[in-house]
Amino acid sequence: VQLVESGGGLVQPGGSLRLSCSPSGRTFTFYTMGWFRQVPGKGREFVSAVSKPGNTRYTDSVKGRFTISRDNAKNTVYLQMSSLKPEDTAVYFCAADFRLQFGLGPEDYNHWGQGTQVTVSS
Repeated sequence: VQLVESGGGLVQPGGSLRLSCSPSGRTFTFYTMGWFRQVPGKGREFVSAVSKPGNTRYTDSVKGRFTISRDNAKNTVYLQMSSLKPEDTAVYFCAADFRLQFGLGPEDYNHWGQGTQVTVSS
């Protein structure tokens, strides 16, 4: 299942962006949906995830600034990013999985989007 992200772009420090992600076609509801990010030369870093019942997890560096949510009827996940910092600059990837687990590593997700660039700069 291919995932499609939207909402990336260029924003000034302190600004906000909202990322969205949905499957490209009709599919069963994912159990876990989340976001990872990657900068050149490094591996994909876990950012946040939300389970079908609504449990959420965040990496420490985004707690209090990012909020993840989902619409199960639309099989869509959102990432509201506020108080953005230059160190948040990365390609953000949407990830999802049908299995009844709530993993924090890339290996825990079988379905991925192509990525959307988020650049925080003045």
